[in-house]
Amino acid sequence: MKHKSIIIILSLIIPIVVALLYVTPKIVGFEIDFLPKLNATINGSVFFILVFAVKAIKNGNKNMHQKLIYLALVLSTIFLVSYVIHHATHNSVSYEGEGILRYLYYIILLSHIILSAIIIPLVLITLSRALKESFEYHKKIAKITFPIWLYVSATGVLVYLLISPYY
Repeated sequence: MKHKSIIIILSLIIPIVVALLYVTPKIVGFEIDFLPKLNATINGSVFFILVFAVKAIKNGNKNMHQKLIYLALVLSTIFLVSYVIHHATHNSVSYEGEGILRYLYYIILLSHIILSAIIIPLVLITLSRALKESFEYHKKIAKITFPIWLYVSATGVLVYLLISPYY
């Protein structure tokens, strides 16, 4: 199967599976309560790994850049599995903050959710272009992918910090 087919399939299936987590019955007896904290830690780690990956490539260290990006991809995959497990076994937690913080939380959450779906094909296309050694095109899309992936990672931590008092 070619990269394009894989990118299309994953870009459709992942958001659908995640969305279904909010409407399907929860699996009982398998609750792992540390997963939200783990997910925030993974998101924070990915944020810094991405920063170091960009610094590495700007310094001409392609090998380090590649290793860091692979690490970010592995951690993001672990995050996704952990996220699915958590939301398959736990009901959603409502944000109970008030005032401006409540509006800020929902703005951050909404942008995080939308960009989380958008980042999937962007990361996969960026990776595909690197694997095909189409570095000119890789660089062009990476300039779009990087800030969005960075934002999704950072807002993942922020959403956790804002909702964690209500767990």
